[in-house]
Amino acid sequence: MKRALVALCCVVGLLPLAAARHAPRLTVARLQYDGGGDWYANPSSLPNLLAAIRERTSLPVEKAEARVTLMDEKLWDYPFIHMTGHGNVKFTDAEVVRLREYLERGGFLHADDNYGLDESFRREMKRVFPDREFTDVPLSHPIYHAVYDFPKGVPKIHEHDGAPARGFGIFLGDRLAVYYTFSSDLGNGWEDVETYHDPIALHESALRMGVNLFVYAVTSRPVP
Repeated sequence: MKRALVALCCVVGLLPLAAARHAPRLTVARLQYDGGGDWYANPSSLPNLLAAIRERTSLPVEKAEARVTLMDEKLWDYPFIHMTGHGNVKFTDAEVVRLREYLERGGFLHADDNYGLDESFRREMKRVFPDREFTDVPLSHPIYHAVYDFPKGVPKIHEHDGAPARGFGIFLGDRLAVYYTFSSDLGNGWEDVETYHDPIALHESALRMGVNLFVYAVTSRPVP
């Protein structure tokens, strides 16, 4: 494990978002969205991920996930928001503006397609950033090497239609602001092992990738 980077994370991770009134809470905030999709999917995933971050890094992360909407003033308290689900996503015009502002001010969004989110998520993100496209995140990017090395990119946890796991991103300058895991089911891999009876190796691989995501998110944020 790259201890030096994780130690830096403890310092940088306490810097607030530009719009925050106080230091952020170090936890993962689950994004609650409208449109009919099950934003609440994978209930054991984030507690397990937070436990892994707490055990494997020196970050003082909380035990419980947060839940937040884009229009909630508490949004600014969280450097890392996570969204998942199988169905439709629909942002209001005000939410589009708020998400763009959140990301431009240093926030990080991880979206995990739970097999069914792709079409609506891409549509809504095009509203957020009309001038930007999702691109494959290069395998040399720090998100694949921050704590654990993933030379082949995001791991494949569940098979559906045989498509390879992909890690797509939206960059704001040099910073990866949105990381979108597609055909991976990364969040399913964070769930309790008995939920899907996945091999321990896949569960471990998913948790390691999740640790990388969180560490990258809180160390890549610009200093206000």
